[in-house]
Amino acid sequence: MLGPTGHQDTFARDNLPPADQWPEFKLEGFDYPEWLNAGVELTDRMVERGFGDNTALIGNGRRRTYKELTDWTNRIALALTEDYSLKPGNRVLIRSANNPAMVACWLAATKAGLIVVNTMPMLRAGELIKTIEKAEIQLCLCDTRLMDEMVAAAKDSKYPTLVVGFDGTANHDAELDRAALSKPVRYEAVKTGRDDVALLGFTSGSTGVPKATMHFHRDLLIIADAFAKEVLDVTPDDVFVGSPPLAFTFGLGGLAIFPLRFGAAATLLEAATPPKMIEIIETYKATISFTAPTAYRAMLAAMDAGADLSSLRVAVSAGETLPGPVFEEWVRKTGKPIIDGIGATEMLHIFISNRIGDSKPACTGKPLTGYEAIVVDEDMNEVPRGTVGRLAVKGPIGCRYLADDRQKEYVRNGWNLTGDSFTQDEDGYFHFAARSDDMIVSAGYNIAGPEVEAALLKHDAVLECAVIGVSDEARGTIVEAHVVLTKGSEPSELMVKILQDHVKAVIAPYKYPRSIVFTEGLPKTESGKIQRFRLKQNLPA
Repeated sequence: MLGPTGHQDTFARDNLPPADQWPEFKLEGFDYPEWLNAGVELTDRMVERGFGDNTALIGNGRRRTYKELTDWTNRIALALTEDYSLKPGNRVLIRSANNPAMVACWLAATKAGLIVVNTMPMLRAGELIKTIEKAEIQLCLCDTRLMDEMVAAAKDSKYPTLVVGFDGTANHDAELDRAALSKPVRYEAVKTGRDDVALLGFTSGSTGVPKATMHFHRDLLIIADAFAKEVLDVTPDDVFVGSPPLAFTFGLGGLAIFPLRFGAAATLLEAATPPKMIEIIETYKATISFTAPTAYRAMLAAMDAGADLSSLRVAVSAGETLPGPVFEEWVRKTGKPIIDGIGATEMLHIFISNRIGDSKPACTGKPLTGYEAIVVDEDMNEVPRGTVGRLAVKGPIGCRYLADDRQKEYVRNGWNLTGDSFTQDEDGYFHFAARSDDMIVSAGYNIAGPEVEAALLKHDAVLECAVIGVSDEARGTIVEAHVVLTKGSEPSELMVKILQDHVKAVIAPYKYPRSIVFTEGLPKTESGKIQRFRLKQNLPA
């Protein structure tokens, strides 16, 4: 099943799931040589193909070409192997906000045959320890501005873990930078197998022991050669911008792998707020954006105030379902497509998506070429079209958890069960209903929260909203909407009734929110995704 390996440290292969727990892989059309190093393919190979003078990364006020990025990563790779004695198959954790130095560290480690774990800068020591111990991390590369929590985690870990600082600014003045600057720019990358693990993606929002998804060198290229090529049709003229952290596989794909695979440029923002993204779009004439629906709403409001987003040729929305009203308003105001898609850390990136020229509101689209998807019941039987069920997917990438019994829950009968509830219509398009565990069952009725949210967002008084289910003695669970009102709209009992009547008029009356909570803001992740679990736990925004 597995091809040859270039790893000396066998940790990854030793901890892959048993073969009988793997999903079925559909690799037709994704043909790569047995020996493949994704770090080389995104740097040295691009220079060989004539992209050396093209801009690869924009960040910290400067541009870096593909040749500069190749030299930079070669020097870091030499430092990692010569100064820190790392061997192919060792694990390296990277802690940083989105900046060119983080991308350079990730690529360098990948070239050196190391297995990378990218982490969010917001994580605290207690969370980092779980990652260190799960992956048995040998070295932590940390932006020197974020060292405290990293040092504390390494100190308390049961594994001997070295922490080395790098300069996330443009100054190149930290331990790793100084070691790298003394190295030559030529480096013979480790000969890794296409089936060697290159990346461990830890699932976001996990409780207890985190789950680590194992992704091969080939997987890193597949997501570009599938979604980015088929849906986005990326060219060397494209400039990418986005808010998701590189620690998320959605961000790593959209802001590093996709542009670098096709000779395009990536702009990297440490604080990717909507105003900052707008500034970058206007300054660098960005053409492709990756962010969450809430950010697109803010960008639409900024357009009304005079922001110029005309350089964008396509917007990609993921992280949560794209509400129909946001889709409609974006298309109306910009005349450009906004692409809704669904992905998963276990699948590395998007696997079902709308297409340019084939997209509509409240629709996630169809599987990418090479992927299959069906909607099933609890017994893995496909349900009739139009019926809500569990989404099951097969493709060239699938779930392989690192030494985790939950592998048997995610993969059944060769299918990946993503944890999402969907319907498939008669034309084969998929429509998101809810997370499988977030379906609200009220008095025997199944109610999908996103449908109620979309209805509320059609009202002019609603700026943002999030819908959850809350316990109710009479009905078991009722729909509760947390609503941020637009400027000039005031919370009141009358406003509650207005919004409830509005929802009853837009969708089936039984779906209306029986409880409405007005709030100044909704809790969100760093990438702008609404954290509904915090609302359920009555946690502050």
